[in-house]
Amino acid sequence: MSSPNPAGEAAKPSNLNLPNVLTTIRILMVPFFVWFLLAGGHFGETSMLMRWAAVVVFGVAMYTDKLDGDIARARNLITDYGKIADPIADKLLTGAAFVVLSILGELWWWVTIVILVREWGITIMRFFVIRYGVMAASKGGKLKTVLQTIALILFILPLGAIGWWAMIPGWVVMAAVVIVTVITGIDYVVKAVQLRREYLTNHSESRAG
Repeated sequence: MSSPNPAGEAAKPSNLNLPNVLTTIRILMVPFFVWFLLAGGHFGETSMLMRWAAVVVFGVAMYTDKLDGDIARARNLITDYGKIADPIADKLLTGAAFVVLSILGELWWWVTIVILVREWGITIMRFFVIRYGVMAASKGGKLKTVLQTIALILFILPLGAIGWWAMIPGWVVMAAVVIVTVITGIDYVVKAVQLRREYLTNHSESRAG
């Protein structure tokens, strides 16, 4: 009987692996994070315990994002499920943070809308252009993720209970987030158009040949 895998062909990793489990756990942590943050309340009536619980859950969830990626690459456990679920988990977590902060009146809604339109728009665009090629994460995109994480942690921390001036670092970083988010979003759209154009050009040339 012949082997199920051709000689020299690496076995496809199972979807049931540690990185995917961590990604799933991150998704399941989102409702708990939202509940803790909402329970923390507005400035002036902040429940320190609940607010700090939100900080811890958010921090742990963001760490699992780095951890599952490191493990997947180190052990060659990159799967189709991971490719889809990982960015969705990230967008759910950070998106929930932006929305709840706006609900609490601690972040302008226009900031949340601009960021979410960019985040989900680029994610959807990636799925549409995957037929033309893979769009790798740019350095600007990675910088955006780091800045968003720092800004959100600064906003989630109960710094407003100390005084308005304690929020200045958070607003400075958030301003940088908006700028980098918009610029990288435009850059991804330009790259997607170029990727599609190159694919169609090469495809038409191969047909002509």
